[in-house]
Amino acid sequence: MPKIADIEYTPNPNAIKFILKEPVTTGSSRSFQTAEAAQADPLAQSLFSVGDVVSVFYMDRFITVNKEDDVSWEDLLKRLAEPIRSAPAVTEAPRPSVTGGEGAGGPGYVVGADPVLDRINQVLDEKVRPGLAGDGGGLEIVGYHDHRLMIHYQGACGSCPSSVSGTLYAIENMLREEVDPEIEVVSV
Repeated sequence: MPKIADIEYTPNPNAIKFILKEPVTTGSSRSFQTAEAAQADPLAQSLFSVGDVVSVFYMDRFITVNKEDDVSWEDLLKRLAEPIRSAPAVTEAPRPSVTGGEGAGGPGYVVGADPVLDRINQVLDEKVRPGLAGDGGGLEIVGYHDHRLMIHYQGACGSCPSSVSGTLYAIENMLREEVDPEIEVVSV
């Protein structure tokens, strides 16, 4: 059972990141935007069931929970701690991937299908995803066509105001310098 090592506030005031002592996944991420989408995932389902939870994102040794705007973290943190402590660590009960199962970049990305997309994913893995994970979030590639990359933010990044402005432009500029000078990055 994972023990909570620390709790970190994120740049998104409605998201909090639980740092765990044991992993709940091994490299794959899980992202749920609704309780209905989480029905097949016991950990996510138990977090939604405490109430006031808008989304759940987790991977490796962290879990990010987004709450409703008008709810205080003080009460919600206590309610979230129990299902996290009750969840099996990945070594106890491995689970199938819910997102990212079709390639490291997400459902719109298949390794080897497009060399440009492979390079984009490599840049995202090396320079973007670690920073987003540090803030309790992530991103997946949804699609790529005619120099247009569609991404989906996960976790704390999913509802953070800076992700749809500054972060998005930084990703686009980085990919323009390193991959394709005509690329446009769109958050969906």
